[in-house]
Amino acid sequence: MLPVTARNSLARCLLRSNKSYASLLNTAANGCGECSCDTPHTNSIRYYSNGEKTLKERFAEIFPGKASEIKEFKKQYGKTVIGDVLLEQAYGGMRGIKGLVWEGSVLDPNEGIRFRGKTIPEIQKVLPHAEEGKEPLPEALFWLLLTGEVPSEAQVKALSADLAARSQLPKHVSELLDSLPKDLHPMAQFSIAINALESESKFAKAYSQGVNKKDYWNFTYEDCLDLLGKLPVIAAKIYRNVFKDGKIAEVNPNFDYGKNLAHLLGYTNKDFVELMRLYLTIHSDHEGGNVSAHTTHLVGSALSSPYLSFAAGMNGLAGPLHGRANQEVLEWLFKMRDELKGDYSKPAIEKYLWETLNSGRVIPGYGHAVLRKTDPRYTAQREFALEHFPNYELFKLVSAIYEVAPGVLTKQGKTKNPWPNVDSHSGVLLQYYGLTEASFYTVLFGVARAFGVLPQLITDRAVGSPIERPKSFSTEKYKELVAKINGGK
Repeated sequence: MLPVTARNSLARCLLRSNKSYASLLNTAANGCGECSCDTPHTNSIRYYSNGEKTLKERFAEIFPGKASEIKEFKKQYGKTVIGDVLLEQAYGGMRGIKGLVWEGSVLDPNEGIRFRGKTIPEIQKVLPHAEEGKEPLPEALFWLLLTGEVPSEAQVKALSADLAARSQLPKHVSELLDSLPKDLHPMAQFSIAINALESESKFAKAYSQGVNKKDYWNFTYEDCLDLLGKLPVIAAKIYRNVFKDGKIAEVNPNFDYGKNLAHLLGYTNKDFVELMRLYLTIHSDHEGGNVSAHTTHLVGSALSSPYLSFAAGMNGLAGPLHGRANQEVLEWLFKMRDELKGDYSKPAIEKYLWETLNSGRVIPGYGHAVLRKTDPRYTAQREFALEHFPNYELFKLVSAIYEVAPGVLTKQGKTKNPWPNVDSHSGVLLQYYGLTEASFYTVLFGVARAFGVLPQLITDRAVGSPIERPKSFSTEKYKELVAKINGGK
C-alpha cells in the first residue's frame, strides 16, 4: 500500500491546476506536470496491483452516465405530477410526501429496506465478508451504495486498507476529546470532534481556491473517506475516555473496518467483531427522509463540507425520537426485568405492557414512521442472537415481548405499526458482549450511519444537486389556501 502522501498527491495537484480530475488521471506515469510533485497519480489511487479498479476510479467512470440519465429524465418527465399533499402531512412531519432523491436505499412499508434493490438477507449473501466470518463487511456496502455494484473481495480489501490509512486524528482533535468532561453525553462529544475536523477539509480548501464545479465530487469523496476512516478512532477515544482508562489500541492496517472498531473499543472476541460488521451494515442507511440522513443531505446541499454536514446529521441522530431511542429501549427493558423478577409469561408481559400504555407512555422499540411490518433489521439481529446466545436472559425477555406486544398495540388501536423496529434489539446484543454503557450506543449508530449518508453526499456533488429549499406557509396562510380550494368555505 502506498503512503498517505502519495494517496493525497492527486488532490493537491487538482488544487494547483485548472484541469479536471479525469484529465489528470490520464497524465504521464512519471509525474503529472502540473506541480512540483513527481508522483505517478494513476498509481497513487490504486492500492493493489491486481488490475481491478479502486472505488474512486469506478465511481469516476459511472457518474457521468448517471448525471446524464438524471438530466434526461428531468427534461422528459419534469412536469409529471408524482403525488398530492394533504394539509395533515404539512402538520405531521411531512410523512409520506415524495420530495427527496436518495439513491442508496428505498424503504417499502411492507417489505422493509432495500440497499440498491437488495434486501438485508440478500446483502448478507452477496457482499464480501472477512475470511474468518460470514457477516457482510460495511465497506462493501459503502461500495454498493455509491456505485450500485457488488465489489470483489480484492476491491473491498483495498478499500479497507485505504480507510485504515486515513484514520489518524489531527493533534488538536485528539487533545480536544481528551479535554471534554466525562459527563458530557458521548453524542455531544462525537459531534464536537467531527466539527473540529473541518480544519482538514479538502473540499473547503478547494472551494476557497475556486475549484471547478465538475470537481466538487472529487474533494467531497476525499473528505468523506477521510471522515469515515477517522470515525472508529473518534468513537473509541470517546468510549475509552468516558468509561475506561483513556487508552486505545492502534489501528491495524490489515484489519477490516468492523474488526478495527471492535479492537479500538477494547473488544477482541471474534463473535463481537462479527456483531460489529453486522451492526454497521444494517444501521447504515434507511432511505433519505429520516432525521440524520435528511439533515446531512440538507446541510450538504448548501455546499457545507462533509464534516459540517455529517456533524449536523449526528446532532439529529442524538435525539430520543431517532438514534437515541436504543438507549431508552434498554433502560425500559431493565426496569421491566426488575419488576417482573424472572416471570416472562405471556400474562405477566401483557399486564406490564398495558400498564405502560395506560400511564401515557409508549412501548419503546415498537412502531415506525414508514414500516408496517417487523423491521428486517430487527430480524437480522434476532437471528444473530439465536445463533450466538439463545439462552441469554435479556434476549429471552425481548423475545417474550415480541410474542405479546404486537397484539396489545393492535388492540389499543393507536399505532399503524405494532411491530418491533431496529432499536428494540440492538442494545441487547451489545449488553451480552459486555459493552453495557447504553449512553454510548448512539455513537455506534452514528459510525454506522456514515456508511449510508456519505455516498449520497458524493453523488449529490457529482450530479450537481441544487440547494434544498421547500416552501413553507404560516397557519394563517394555510387557512387562506384551504378556503380558496374549498370555494371560500
